Amino acid sequence: MKRREAPALEEIPVYLFTGFMDSGKTTLVNETLYDQDFGNGAKTLIIACEDGDVEYDEAKLKTINAKLLMIEKEEDFTEELLHNVNLQYLPEQVFIEYNGTWEMAKILETKLPDGWMIVQSLATVDATTYEMYLANMRSMIMGQLFKADVVIFNRCDDNTPKGKFRRSVKALNRKAQIVYERADGTIDEGDNEELPYDITQDFIDLSDADYGLWYLDAMDNPKRYDGKTVKFLALVYNPDKMRKKGMFVPGRFAMTCCAADIQFVGFKCKYPKADEIAHKSWITITAKVKVEFAKEYRGKGPVLYPVSIEPAEKPEDELVYFS
Repeated sequence: MKRREAPALEEIPVYLFTGFMDSGKTTLVNETLYDQDFGNGAKTLIIACEDGDVEYDEAKLKTINAKLLMIEKEEDFTEELLHNVNLQYLPEQVFIEYNGTWEMAKILETKLPDGWMIVQSLATVDATTYEMYLANMRSMIMGQLFKADVVIFNRCDDNTPKGKFRRSVKALNRKAQIVYERADGTIDEGDNEELPYDITQDFIDLSDADYGLWYLDAMDNPKRYDGKTVKFLALVYNPDKMRKKGMFVPGRFAMTCCAADIQFVGFKCKYPKADEIAHKSWITITAKVKVEFAKEYRGKGPVLYPVSIEPAEKPEDELVYFS
C-alpha cells in the first residue's frame, strides 16, 4: 500500500537544538518560541527527545499555535515516524530538541519529510562542565558541535576560559558563531584572549606552538594581519594542477578533536616560481600577508606572498595543536 502523502507545501524550516541534558536546550527553545518577532503565529511542532529539568507548558504552547511531541527512545526516531508526524500535525515550522546522548548521525542521516529542511542548528553548552566533557566524552560533545551554526556557552563567569573554548570549537567547525551567556542571561561580549606573539609588530616569527593559534586568529580576523610579514615552518601542499597556476599552500597537519581527526590547515600562497617548490617538502617561509578575495576562502582572507623560502628539516612532531 502506498503511504499517504502530506499536501505540498513550501519549505518547512527545521531548527535543530543539540546539547547534553541540562545544557539549556529547552530554555533556549522556549525563549525562541515566545519571541514575538520569531514565530508570528506559524503552526509550530516541537519534537522533544529528552525530558530535562525545564519542561514545556503545553497550555501556554497552545496560545502561540504550537504543539509538543515527545520521542523518548532513539530507535523510535525514524523516517516513518517523522513522515506520519508530518501528516498528523502539518507543521509550518519544526523545532527538534535532540537527545544529547544519541548519535548525531541519526538526525543528520535520517531522511526528513518532504519540504522539511534544517535551516539552523544550535548547540547549547554548560560552560561549567564543558572541560569535563572534553576530557571524558570528547568525541560525543564534539559531534554535537561539528555541524552547529551557533554554539552557545551558557553559565559563563569571569573565570570562564572563553579563548580556550573558542579554539576547541573553531578547530573543528570554522563557520560556527560562538556566543557566551552569563548566568543571569546577559551576553558576555568579552573574548580578549592574549596571543602568544606580539600582534602589534610588523614582523611575526611564529614557533610551531604558535601556528595553530595564529591560523585560527588569521582566518577569523584577517584584517589584523593585512600588510604584516610572517615567518613559520611549513609543509608544502603543491600538486601539479596547483603549481601550474603559480600557487601552493604552506601549512601544517593539526589535531582538531582526536587522533582520528587530523586535518591539513594552511593558507593560499601566490608565487610565480611555485613549480620549483616540491610537493610535501618542508620549508621555512617568510611572507607578506595581504587580505584578498579567494575562492578557496569563499570570500576575503589572508593570501601569502613569499619574501623568502628556505628548505627545512622535518620537525620531530609534525602536528600542531589549537591549545
